[in-house]
Amino acid sequence: MSVHTTDIAPLIAEHDSCVRGAVVLATCNRFEAYIDMDEPVTAAGAVGVEAALTAVEAATGVAADEFDGSYRVVVGESVAEHLFAVASGLESVVVGEGEIAGQVRRALGEARKHGTSSGELERLFQRASEAQRGVKNATALGRAGRSLVRLALDLADSRVTDWAALDVLLVGTGAYAAATLAALRDRGAERITVFSPSGRGHKFATKHGLAWVDGDAYPRAAADADLIITCTTAEHHVLDAGVLRRGRADSAAEAPISLAAAGGCPIARQGPRRLVVDLGLPRNVDPDVATVSGIDLLDLETIRLHAPLEELQATDAAREIVRDAARRFVAHGERQSLAPAVVALREHVFGVLEDEISRVRARGDDGRTEQAMRHLVGRLLHTPTSRAHDLAAQGRAADYVAALGTLFGIDVAPAAPAEPAVAVDAATA
Repeated sequence: MSVHTTDIAPLIAEHDSCVRGAVVLATCNRFEAYIDMDEPVTAAGAVGVEAALTAVEAATGVAADEFDGSYRVVVGESVAEHLFAVASGLESVVVGEGEIAGQVRRALGEARKHGTSSGELERLFQRASEAQRGVKNATALGRAGRSLVRLALDLADSRVTDWAALDVLLVGTGAYAAATLAALRDRGAERITVFSPSGRGHKFATKHGLAWVDGDAYPRAAADADLIITCTTAEHHVLDAGVLRRGRADSAAEAPISLAAAGGCPIARQGPRRLVVDLGLPRNVDPDVATVSGIDLLDLETIRLHAPLEELQATDAAREIVRDAARRFVAHGERQSLAPAVVALREHVFGVLEDEISRVRARGDDGRTEQAMRHLVGRLLHTPTSRAHDLAAQGRAADYVAALGTLFGIDVAPAAPAEPAVAVDAATA
């Protein structure tokens, strides 16, 4: 699912006429489909899940029943809280990582490009970005530059005396590789070489002003590097013990490759041990690299368990911000759903008022009675209008509509708030 190239949102939107829109949030280790269902629909959640699974099967070739037990479904009011938490980094491997916020925004942009967004999904994703900014600004989770790669570099920092003198090999050329490169340069790393298993190394290197190696030179570059960072979407290991051992054998047979800075002066290595950082999911690096002498392996699980997460105490505060934003999102939707009922009540009352004013005018009223009647009706409508907002916030829109029918014979169905269904797989970013 992380390497397919077919756009899934259009396939979801085409599944059934009751699907109003779809936004797919897909990263290297997360797949979520947000689906706006047209109400009223019987078992809307089930139809949404069917649409998502059918689309995934068509795009990836993986049978829908293969996903049984590996996804969960969120419907109705819980959808907003889930997406707001995702956008804020609260559902990530490393809590508070920053890349997901941009991925959420790009997911909505992709849906707009393909014409699969909807009014309710626009509102949902825009409010998610607002909630993310609220968490960033109000809690310690908003520390500038927080990300998986930056936390990995924090862990590596204790063994590096001079980042500028470090030989770094970056394996991967995607968006995450670009973020990794930026984090390395922020640390002062200058001697960075890139390798692409898919053959895009030269293009990436030219764009970013890096050295690059091809597949033949890759083992030796890996063996000579002080730090290797892998961040590819490859489904197979791009580095293992065999690659490192072949590279060491090549280095022993020939003069070492000079990766020294401009000027040609050799630079002493930072110590006997080398570090491999695996940011891929699935794993880019075979765990057997740890059996090679002088090699330490740092993967996502290690980062999650041992990164310096002094901000974790801010998680509760961040979740409260998310919950509050979700409550306000739902309340606003409920108020919108009662708008037709409030309009119907006002039309009914003002219809009665105009009939009475016509009779008063026919009797030759000088206007003071009409003015008093309009003022009185305005005062009388204030309370039921305010109650509509209060009941909507409590999720009791149906009670308000029922009362109008019972008291005034006004028959109006509230505009149902959109009910996006979310199919979420077990892996999260």
